Amino acid sequence: MNKLTIKDINLKGKRVIVRVDFNVPLDDHLKITDDRRIQASLPTIQYILGQKARKVILMSHLGRPDGQAINDMRLRPVAQRLQELLGERVLRLEDCIGDTVQKAIDTSSERVILLENLRFHKEEIKNDPNFAHQLALLADIYVNDAFGTAHRAHASTEGITKYLPSVAGFLLETEITYLGKAIQNPPKPFVVILGGAKVSDKILLIENLIPKANAIIIGGGMAYTFLKAQGKKIGNSICENDKVDLARELMVKAKAAGVQVALTEDFLIVESFDKPQGRKIVKEIPDGWEAVDIGPQTRASYKKVLATAKTVVWNGPMGVFEINEFAEGTKEIAQYLATLKGVTTIIGGGDSAAAITKFGLERAMTHISTGGGASLEFLEGKELPGIVALRDKEGLVAR
Repeated sequence: MNKLTIKDINLKGKRVIVRVDFNVPLDDHLKITDDRRIQASLPTIQYILGQKARKVILMSHLGRPDGQAINDMRLRPVAQRLQELLGERVLRLEDCIGDTVQKAIDTSSERVILLENLRFHKEEIKNDPNFAHQLALLADIYVNDAFGTAHRAHASTEGITKYLPSVAGFLLETEITYLGKAIQNPPKPFVVILGGAKVSDKILLIENLIPKANAIIIGGGMAYTFLKAQGKKIGNSICENDKVDLARELMVKAKAAGVQVALTEDFLIVESFDKPQGRKIVKEIPDGWEAVDIGPQTRASYKKVLATAKTVVWNGPMGVFEINEFAEGTKEIAQYLATLKGVTTIIGGGDSAAAITKFGLERAMTHISTGGGASLEFLEGKELPGIVALRDKEGLVAR
């Protein structure tokens, strides 16, 4: 990684503002149901405190308040959980900019301060220069540790870098390291597992990885568009009819590049999502039935492809894993990945990460990305604004 990190800069006595991703899920009682994103920020926060920074000022969004101050989207539950995890008092403020915020930062005894939801201000998403400057006035140094929002050019991810020395936190550094290695110089054989509902969501990813991969495994809803392109019957299964020709072209490109494309061979099908008890395994999907998972023969075939891999990138589940009766394919592939020795396994965030968590396999994977859309765009080969804006190591070293 060619960006400066918090290890390259002197933090002692400085006010350090950190963009974190505390966009955590809440239940109807505003209780956090998954605190992984908060936990992922702890190494960066603890390091900054250990370097005797004067203040650590944390900023994040939560939900989509569309520029309105919505009580159910306040960061109160986050502050409480962060305080428990850090073992240190966290001061939560009622806003993220302005004189009152500045005064609280200057006069408070707490070392850790959490600003209120950035997206209560519409200027955040608009990347308004004045809003970015007001955020910058709160600190001496900016740290981006929110990979999940690095693909957005917002005031707190890109605009603020114009006013402060800007470096990466540990989480951002880890994401760039693992994902970057996967698309630049992965140990071979390199196998990509793709799932999810739509081919259209993965077109650029497939095109970017065809020259790099040895094999591409395709499951989930997107597989049925490819199967239709092969002339297979898919019943009522999800299909992007306007992408059938494209799917055919992608398979031709992969073949020309010597890349194996593994597709679903048998299917778990249902007549209705509401009647999982009527599910059955078939090799050909009849009219009126819908495929919701890969079958046992497909799982065995996919395992054979994975058995020789040295690098695996997985983006998208094999079926409707959220419903237990339709989760077996995703679960079995995940469990098999967990048994592989000497293999770098990278889970590309979003539903894939949710599935790994559901099956309790987080510690068995080499890296689970914290960014769904960000990891997808990174693997597509796109430059992410929140990363590009940080200082290069070849530039000014701020020690």
